[in-house]
Order: sequence, then C-alpha cells, then structure tokens
Amino acid sequence: MPPTASPAQNVFDTYVTTFATRDVDAIVALHSPATQFWLHNGEQPVHGRSALRDTFAAMFAQWPEMGFDVHRTIIGDRHWVLEWALTAVLADPDGNRRPIRFDCLDVVTLDENGLVERKDTFIDLPQAQAALTAA
Repeated sequence: MPPTASPAQNVFDTYVTTFATRDVDAIVALHSPATQFWLHNGEQPVHGRSALRDTFAAMFAQWPEMGFDVHRTIIGDRHWVLEWALTAVLADPDGNRRPIRFDCLDVVTLDENGLVERKDTFIDLPQAQAALTAA
C-alpha cells in the first residue's frame, strides 16, 4: 500500500500551487489569524492576516515577474523547510530586461488546524545584492 501524504505535505502542496497563482487572498487563507511572516532582510516580522496580505500584495507589485525554483523540501508533521531560488526579470534604466536569481530558505510551521502559523524566509543577501547590482 502506498504511503499517504502527511497533513503538512498536503498543506505544502497547496501552498506552493497557490503561491504560484499570486492570489494574495488565497495565500492568506492558508495562514492562521495570528500568523507571523518574517522576511529576514533587515525588516521586522509582520503579524496577522491583514499585515500579511499587505506585505504579499506589495511584494507581488514590486516583483511582477517573480517566480521560484524549488531545490529541496524537508517536511515533518507540522512544518516544512524549503530550499528555493527566487527568479525575476527586472528592467534597467535603459529598458533592458535582465533576469535575476538568488537563493532563499523558508522555515514554515503549522498550527493544530493545519494553517501556517509562522513563515520565516531567509535570503542569501550577498547573492541577492550581486544579482540586483548586475541588473
């Protein structure tokens, strides 16, 4: 008999699929009311669904062609760790379009209801700075 997917695996699969759609409300619905999102880039964490909605909407507006490539996933009972690369296309002052890419790592924990209670995203800052400077 094939093994069944864990609840965390099911939430992860839904999260990745939903995030790719850039549907902010659908993403926020996967988070608990008291969720925390922390992009570890020198900013402070945001708390709650409303702040999360604003943060993700701003991120998608700033990075209109943002995508991701998944490298590795480690899934436990109520968490996952995702090693991935952010991809995007930026326009330089001359209007030339330049692809960029830098590595990231997510650590996500779920509450007892299977909703994301905390999402920490760590970026490879030197790699990101080099990519942005080159673009």
